[in-house]
Amino acid sequence: MQFSRTIALAFFAAAPTVSAFTTSFSSEVSSCRASSSLSMSDDSPLFGGDIQKALDKQLGYIPGKADSDFARKYGQFAGDKLKTAGQAFTDFSEILGTPINALYKGICTDLVGNLHLIMVNARFVKDPVFSLGLVTVLNLILKNYPEKDTATRIKSAVIESVGLSEADIDADAAKLEAWAQGKTKEEISSAMKGEGDSILAEVANRVKGDEWWKYSRFFGIGLVRVMDIVGVEQDMSVAYDVMEEWIGNMGKPHYTACNDSDLYFSQKGKLDMMETMMKEIEIREKKRMADRLEAKADMALAAAEKAAKEKELVDAELASEASKLEKTEETVA
Repeated sequence: MQFSRTIALAFFAAAPTVSAFTTSFSSEVSSCRASSSLSMSDDSPLFGGDIQKALDKQLGYIPGKADSDFARKYGQFAGDKLKTAGQAFTDFSEILGTPINALYKGICTDLVGNLHLIMVNARFVKDPVFSLGLVTVLNLILKNYPEKDTATRIKSAVIESVGLSEADIDADAAKLEAWAQGKTKEEISSAMKGEGDSILAEVANRVKGDEWWKYSRFFGIGLVRVMDIVGVEQDMSVAYDVMEEWIGNMGKPHYTACNDSDLYFSQKGKLDMMETMMKEIEIREKKRMADRLEAKADMALAAAEKAAKEKELVDAELASEASKLEKTEETVA
């Protein structure tokens, strides 16, 4: 094949040439160039043999037809037309059918986008831990949404816009939560090793047997929620160590899950601050409303008192006029 020869010639063309201004080391440079040309010949291990086969293999590559275990497992999806992120956002807006509070627009956009990218990955498989994590995130974000009916619709729109069933997600999350009630951290750790026949052990065994298992942020948050149920202190440093142990029990890298755990607690702290701020705003608004109502009541009371006094004056004047009229009539008589 002429491909390796072409690369070698291109390399030589880019090399510096020897001119009349070359120093006394020109002979050494020429010697080095000569040795380089020898090392780049067709017989060289660099431009011949294995690398030549690798280049040929790459030039003849067909998506999904590579000679590898990964291609044999996922090659069937090559060329599939996937839903775009823009389409997911459009579906979300159409399903929701109502404007979103300005404070929540960015959060909802990130949720739909991240969830969409997870769902279109062929390696992703939905499981109860993922479902619990997704429900936990949605409940955390939307628990202080001003309009509760709209919050419920947002949750449904986020889930359904990426092709998931809200009923299935809620059911899987409820099953895992119910199973985790009353368990200890050690029992969860054993289940994460695949021991037993629990719903969590089934997930762990499937993950351990999948070489290309796709981790998602919601899986990690699902485990954080399990920690909360079994009484693990909801602290960033404590959760980090537990997450490292549980993910490690499945034989998978723990770094991303631990980082997601840290991110969850960081964002939860910000949301808690937002909740406090919104409650303070609500209290101030209620106080202002009470002050306004009290002021209106005072004004109404003052107006009533004024009207009563005016009525007394009018009645007194009428009585006085009536008395004068009676005296006049008596005098005439």
